[in-house]
Amino acid sequence: MELLHDRRDRLADDVAVAATIGVFDGVHLGHQEVFRQVRVAADRLGVRSAVVTFDGHPAHVVRPENAPKLLTTLDQKLELIEAQGIDCVYLISFDEDRAATPPEVFVQEVFVEALHAKAIVVGEDFHFGAGRSGDVDGMARMGEEFGFEVHPLELIRHDDEAREPVSSTKIRRALAGGNVAYAASMLGRPYEVRGVVEAGDQRGRQIGFPTANIPVPKVMAWPADAVYAGWCTRENGERHPCAINIGRRPTFYEHAEQSLLEAHLIDFEGDLYGEEVAVSFVDFLRSERKFNGLEQLSEQLKVDIDDARAVLRRMSS
Repeated sequence: MELLHDRRDRLADDVAVAATIGVFDGVHLGHQEVFRQVRVAADRLGVRSAVVTFDGHPAHVVRPENAPKLLTTLDQKLELIEAQGIDCVYLISFDEDRAATPPEVFVQEVFVEALHAKAIVVGEDFHFGAGRSGDVDGMARMGEEFGFEVHPLELIRHDDEAREPVSSTKIRRALAGGNVAYAASMLGRPYEVRGVVEAGDQRGRQIGFPTANIPVPKVMAWPADAVYAGWCTRENGERHPCAINIGRRPTFYEHAEQSLLEAHLIDFEGDLYGEEVAVSFVDFLRSERKFNGLEQLSEQLKVDIDDARAVLRRMSS
């Protein structure tokens, strides 16, 4: 997949695209349908498929006090877009200058001059440009002037009972409630966070349940404090079942400042310190709670590991 940078790169004059634009945080099922329609349009027109997206969330620039937590890092997002069979990504470093760009100027600079777009696929509620003043109807009028088609798509719903379309906001809400299985059903895969394993206080090792302590950037979305069944994937591609704890460890600390993510890799022996791992959340096991001493905690951890093993075996069969 070719990566182009805003206001620096452009396609050759004899190359054109069918494209879409959006934040695409999470690359969920709704996004995947948009990408599929882009590929369909590209095949029909005999051009390349392209995605215009941002290196962060525009809300961090235009309304930082209310900016949402991210579901994917930039690297994750690019990997997921590439996995959807997209030919090129046009990456925008969103800043105050880009936020102030009028819709007409944005379309001409990005879609006309840089990408030579012949078709643009967007959600029916799409808005863009300074103050979100551009919309699908306005883009269609620009298409008549510059020679590209505009295809608005109805937002998809996860099931017949859903009252609102699949969205990154809806996924964040599911994670905040600990419903990682529902989040996974909207993402099309388990929710995943990445980080480099660092040394902790060794309490898990002391009671026979060593854990990988994985710091996650504060800008990323976390599932609710609880215990989950999931997978831990190492840099070498090895995937291990694990029991994951997110919480403040009330058995040891009365008033911890923030939650920690710890993953116990089931039936694993080895050293993960300094290694980047990916932890994916498959299912909720139980809420976090305080125990009356290490013996009670140890007994519960045995149950958690057995439960995690059973959940993962059932879902893998």
